[in-house]
Amino acid sequence: MLPDLAPWHSSRDFRLLWCAGVITVFGSSLSFVALPLQLKELTGSTLAVGALGAVELVPLIVFGLYGGALADSFDRRRLVLWSEAALGLVSVLLLLNSLLPHPMVWPLYAAAAATSGLTGLQRPALDAIVPRIVAHEQLAAAAALNALRWQIGAIAGPALAGGLLALAGLRWAYAIDAVTFVLSVLLALKLAPSPVSHDAEKPSLRAIAEGARYAWSRKELLGTYAIDVLAMLFAFPLAIFPFLADDLDAPWALGLMYAALPAGSLLVSLTSGWTSRIHRQGRAIALAAASWGLAMAAAGQLRNVWLVLLLLTVAGACDMVSGIFRSAMWNQTIPDELRGRLAGIELLSYAAGPQLGQVRIGGMAALTSVRASVSWGGLLCFAGVGLLALGLPKLMAYDARTDEHARRMRERRTAASGPPGGEGARDGGGARDGGGARDGEGASPGPGAQTPDADPATA
Repeated sequence: MLPDLAPWHSSRDFRLLWCAGVITVFGSSLSFVALPLQLKELTGSTLAVGALGAVELVPLIVFGLYGGALADSFDRRRLVLWSEAALGLVSVLLLLNSLLPHPMVWPLYAAAAATSGLTGLQRPALDAIVPRIVAHEQLAAAAALNALRWQIGAIAGPALAGGLLALAGLRWAYAIDAVTFVLSVLLALKLAPSPVSHDAEKPSLRAIAEGARYAWSRKELLGTYAIDVLAMLFAFPLAIFPFLADDLDAPWALGLMYAALPAGSLLVSLTSGWTSRIHRQGRAIALAAASWGLAMAAAGQLRNVWLVLLLLTVAGACDMVSGIFRSAMWNQTIPDELRGRLAGIELLSYAAGPQLGQVRIGGMAALTSVRASVSWGGLLCFAGVGLLALGLPKLMAYDARTDEHARRMRERRTAASGPPGGEGARDGGGARDGGGARDGEGASPGPGAQTPDADPATA
């Protein structure tokens, strides 16, 4: 049941990425809390704060797709380094703005958009490194460890942010965030180069379309994207947690509601040793997503706040299970020369779903009621996952031991020079790295970034 630490022990580069990620996510979580708070103080408008999500979505989509093409065309280590340094510069600019006698509003939106775009550029490169530096049979364990990395930072960062903002003010949150980027860049500098093959295609719309065609040809991969989007569209309740807490006559429980989902994810990560022994990963993804929907449906029906919190924790655990196996399937089967572009598509699947889900649940709550919106969304998620499972037999039949794509990747790893999973092991012609749940593995949820439904991991 304990986490499988084999990737940590066997790969120096994985250790470096893991430590850099913890530091980055911790610092970015401070700004994640500080930026909307500063915007609230400057404008007093809920609409102005809510507009952050709209500002972030388009850059994430555009640069996520382009970042995927870049990750298949350039040294991925350089992409990670330069984007990490740029994210640190954004934190410095936020700090400078906060030091002004009268801080301006527009730099906050600019910082949110820039962070979202840089995350879109960085995330595919990060997702395209791990499968190269981690042994093929250790990819599920690496996904769990990457999720744990995000959860540590995402839970500790906001917890510290509350006291820090109350005692020292916004500027200290931005300052600490900037320092964490310096530390993460220093760690990333020690990574081995991660070049692509000499005949790699240059980034272009044609290259992006090639990645999309490959994804379309792999119905089991399409199933993982579709299930994730559907689960978030119908059963992602964060937007109405303040109203749900009031409806339960428990406004004091609002913070616990936000903490329940990542807490459930953390429990799975800490007991994730069993995931390496699951080979029918498509079925595991469908079962976990259906359980997520049922947990949300039940949470919307209950009046006892403690039972609601318990079910939210269960839902977070189910989402983490789904994220681990989605990541394992992607990293075990996608060719290195397409991994960056497919990572860009993955980024869209677990970024757009939560955004659309917030619109769905808020609109349905306005038409019906808060608890009905949560409950019906969960039931729609359960029914939708069932229909997808029936309509995508390749997803349900996927077996990592026998799948032709997974077998081909194992053979390539075996034929590659050097011991797989060794100190900075390489995969022949390109570089790879993965992650999993929406827990954000690798990519940092920068200032104002909408943290997806716990992976990441999606990552």
